[in-house]
Amino acid sequence: SKIILVTGASRGIGRAIAEELSKENIVIANYNKSEESAKNLQEQNENIDIFKADVSNRAEVKKMIDYIIEKYGKIDVLVNNAGIDQEKMFQDITDEDWDNIIKVNLYSVFCTTQETLKYMLEKKNGCIINISSIYGINGGSCATAYSATKAGIDGITKSLAKELGYNGINVNAISPGLINTDMNAHLSKQDISDIIDMTPSSRIGNPSDIAKAAIWLASDDASYINGQVISINGGFII
Repeated sequence: SKIILVTGASRGIGRAIAEELSKENIVIANYNKSEESAKNLQEQNENIDIFKADVSNRAEVKKMIDYIIEKYGKIDVLVNNAGIDQEKMFQDITDEDWDNIIKVNLYSVFCTTQETLKYMLEKKNGCIINISSIYGINGGSCATAYSATKAGIDGITKSLAKELGYNGINVNAISPGLINTDMNAHLSKQDISDIIDMTPSSRIGNPSDIAKAAIWLASDDASYINGQVISINGGFII
């Protein structure tokens, strides 16, 4: 089985990815604040290990990677999922707001990927899956900072694919549309209804929709898929 690290795996999309990938692999589910949820995830699946780390802090990321290498000897797949949302008018975004979301959403991908690559490059084999957003493709009103981080993740994905493909490492991104998670719990029923009306598939997405794509990208069947941003949004944007 493969050794897979999923960041931000205690809830939502990350949890669904960890659950699905753990059916045939060993998954290290990273969490930061949601300890109870992470422990619940581990209790439900013997193939899931958990590790607390703030992935926007390099020292904590190093400890996590060292733990995985010491215990399992390798990391085959990295899923960069951890992230936060931010909904504010552009003029109301403070320096602190900007710095925080850049660090959590974008620096974490840079930092965690860089620390993991030390071991993937040794073996000249690996798979990196970045969880982006349709806001990284077409932007979102009142979500400039969030959109900037997701567009940055798409850029990292494409650049790294060109850089690492020759070393047997594939890098792709999954760009979800509206998914039924806690991050979107602030939306009203009318907001969701309006989005469904504009979506050809006539529904919003579920975390399992994203998890299924992650399973495929992490499999050997997707070995020729590299540098792609796969948008899963029910046709909301085409």
